Amino acid sequence: MGIVVDQQKCHKDGLCALDCPIGIITMDGPDGLPAPVEGFDELCIDCGHCVAVCPHEALSQGGITPRQCLPLDAPGLSPEQLAQLLKGRRSIRRYKDQPLEQSTIARLLDMARYAPSGHNVQPVKWLVISGRDKLMPLAGIVADWMRYVIKEEPEVAATMHLDHAVAVWDSGEDRILRGAPHVVVAYGEAEDTRVPVPCALALGYLELAAYSLGLGACWAGYLNRAANDFPPMAKALGLPEGMAPFGALMLGVPKYHHQRIPPRKPLEVTWR
Repeated sequence: MGIVVDQQKCHKDGLCALDCPIGIITMDGPDGLPAPVEGFDELCIDCGHCVAVCPHEALSQGGITPRQCLPLDAPGLSPEQLAQLLKGRRSIRRYKDQPLEQSTIARLLDMARYAPSGHNVQPVKWLVISGRDKLMPLAGIVADWMRYVIKEEPEVAATMHLDHAVAVWDSGEDRILRGAPHVVVAYGEAEDTRVPVPCALALGYLELAAYSLGLGACWAGYLNRAANDFPPMAKALGLPEGMAPFGALMLGVPKYHHQRIPPRKPLEVTWR
C-alpha cells in the first residue's frame, strides 16, 4: 500500500528513510519528499518504524496512521526499577483459588502481542483455558503421557523424573498444572519456522506483564511437551488444523509472596 506523506507536515528531515530497516524509502520524491522505492509493497514488513519515528506525524504506511499509534513517552521505569522487575520475577507454583477477570487476561495478552517477531509477521495466536473443571482433565492427560513415556522411553522419563511426578499425581496432588486457574497456550502454524521464537518471546512478555500486575505465572512445560508428543492431548486442546502449540503458561494469583531475590550463577561472558 506504499506510504502517504502529508506535504504540509513533512519537514523533509529524512528520518523515515534513515530508520527504515529494509531501506525502501528514499528522499527522491517530488520536492524532496519521502518516496517508496520500486517493489516497496513486496519488501515492506509493515513494522511501522517510518510512522513511529516521524516527529511531525507526517507519514502513514500500509494503513498505519500516526493517529492509530499510541504515544510513546519517556520510559516509566528507571534502570533500577527494571532490574527489580526482571530479577524479581519468580515462577509461581502455588496459586490462590481466585480466577482472574477475562479483562485482566486480555490486558496481559495485549501487552504480550508487542513482542518482536522476524519480519514482523506477528504469527502468535492464543488459547486461554480457564477453570479447574477444564484444567484437571488436561492434567490427567499429561499424567497419561508421563506413563506412556515411562513405559516406552524409560531413559527420557528418568531424566525428567516422571515416575515421581506420576506418583504425586496419583496421590491426589496436582503438581502438573499446580492448581492454577488458567492456562495460556501460544500457538501458530505448525510448519512455519518463523513461529516458535515469537511464541517464546510473547510468553516471556506475558510472564513479566503478569508479575508487573502482582500476578503469577509459570511455564507449563509438561503440558506443552504432551501437546506435541501425545495425540490425546493434541485432541483435547482442539487447535485448528495445521496449528501447533509452542509454549504454555499457568496463570493466576500467587498464594505466597516472595521477599527477596535469590542469587544466580555467576555471569559467563566471552568478550571479543
